[in-house]
Amino acid sequence: MRYIPVMIIAAALLLLTVPAFPQETAFDSFLSHFDYETREDMKIDSKELIPLLRTGKAVLVDIRFPEEVAAWRTGFAVAIPLNELPVRFKELSRNKVIVTACPHKDRSAIAMTYLRTQGYNAKYLTDGLIGLAEQLRGDRAKDFVAALGLMERKQK
Repeated sequence: MRYIPVMIIAAALLLLTVPAFPQETAFDSFLSHFDYETREDMKIDSKELIPLLRTGKAVLVDIRFPEEVAAWRTGFAVAIPLNELPVRFKELSRNKVIVTACPHKDRSAIAMTYLRTQGYNAKYLTDGLIGLAEQLRGDRAKDFVAALGLMERKQK
């Protein structure tokens, strides 16, 4: 019978540590405010992205696995694998549009959602890195790299 009071006290302590109302998370807030405007605002394609990168108004975040980046890289994106984003997102500027990218768009949509819940102006690249590669071929690649000053940096 001595164990009953101990069990009652333990149960009461457990109830005191559990909040009476579940707290709204950033993701809950994102979802509850999701509308057509948000749906449109969270997307960007390569044709829209390239001028933003040229003018320094956006940062491209390559969220692929390190092995994928090692196999082929853009040279101008910040590489933060999706699974490292929760510990590395503070490396990104809050003063620029953050565009997440992967080969297609599945992982980049997850990354964009996470960054938006952290207060970033984030978008995902709808045509993916494959679409971006298609846009940056030949003379377009040459002009883009020159606009970013990438060749000059490598030659120094």
